[in-house]
Amino acid sequence: MRIGWPLIGAGREGVTPALSLAVCGFGLVGQRHAEAALHVPDVDVVAAVEPSEERRATAEVMGIACHATLGDLFASHSIDGLIVATPTHMHVEQAMVSIGRGCPVLVEKPISTSVRDADDLVTAAAARDVPVLVGHHRRHNPLIQRSHDAITSGAIGDIRAVQATCWFYKPDQYFDVAPWRKQPGAGPVSVNLIHDIDLIRYLCGEVVSVFAQASPSARGYANEDVAAAVLTLENGAIATISVSDSIVAPWSWEMTSREYPVYPQISQSCYMIGGSHGALSIPDLRIWAHTEGERDWWTPMSATVLDTEASDPLVNQIKHFRDVIRKDATPLVSAIEGLRTLQVIEAIQTSAATGRPVQLKAMAAFDVPEVAQ
Repeated sequence: MRIGWPLIGAGREGVTPALSLAVCGFGLVGQRHAEAALHVPDVDVVAAVEPSEERRATAEVMGIACHATLGDLFASHSIDGLIVATPTHMHVEQAMVSIGRGCPVLVEKPISTSVRDADDLVTAAAARDVPVLVGHHRRHNPLIQRSHDAITSGAIGDIRAVQATCWFYKPDQYFDVAPWRKQPGAGPVSVNLIHDIDLIRYLCGEVVSVFAQASPSARGYANEDVAAAVLTLENGAIATISVSDSIVAPWSWEMTSREYPVYPQISQSCYMIGGSHGALSIPDLRIWAHTEGERDWWTPMSATVLDTEASDPLVNQIKHFRDVIRKDATPLVSAIEGLRTLQVIEAIQTSAATGRPVQLKAMAAFDVPEVAQ
């Protein structure tokens, strides 16, 4: 299969036709989605929406028809699914257009700039029974799937504590080429920590309260460059998490997971999950337990490394989107999941700004409907 080319044999008797996808926003992330689709059978990226002439030229070189607006796209193509990879403030409006046409959507994270707007999207998707997936792609990484399986099988017992670290140093150029990254709301809490929060929710349980602190950017920008939070989970466990884009350190998902080769890879872990019968470090997938079966701090400990096979989570996510469109699967990260992760991020930002703890149930003054699957 090639982007923009029909699958050989598609439409023949006994052969499932290829699904036609479109990408809204053909910047770095949109291009990565299109490239990932190259490796997914029965999927063709046939069109893109992109106002930038330079990016439109990139799409055309890849054999993808390009349009200036979503209206033009839907007027020119019959597509089976839309990938929204535009700036966050555009996500809800563009996803709503697709929902209104009954077209399934994969929208990049964060699902929205605010919980209230995200709730409008969740409500619309439920009312029209249109699947909406959110691009928290790390859930599709085999490392995370293997960790989830181990935790849910009871391999470390009941979760009691979680420690997560998200430290790295972004160069000045990162901010200079995109000045919006220096503004409020574009700090590492909303841009980076949201990934780690989503994984804490997925692996360890829902967050019910948050107490957070943040420090202003040492470079003089209008956002934070370091923040930390204590999260109380529904199951009684306590999670501590910190993030900074101004610390030189190896302890982040980017540098330890081998997920994206543009980052140097270091043999460390960034998450530690402590249970009543053992502890799991991620992404090295080591389960630590007492060797003689006695839970006793005087008894020796040893580590067992969980086995797993590596694969690209973005490719896995496109495969999953394909299966959801065909009704062969339900969304792993639905719109309601994206909303709940964003709710924790908003709680962290609110707590850091006020110096007070935030109860998440009290924070949502509206009912969040479950999406019918």
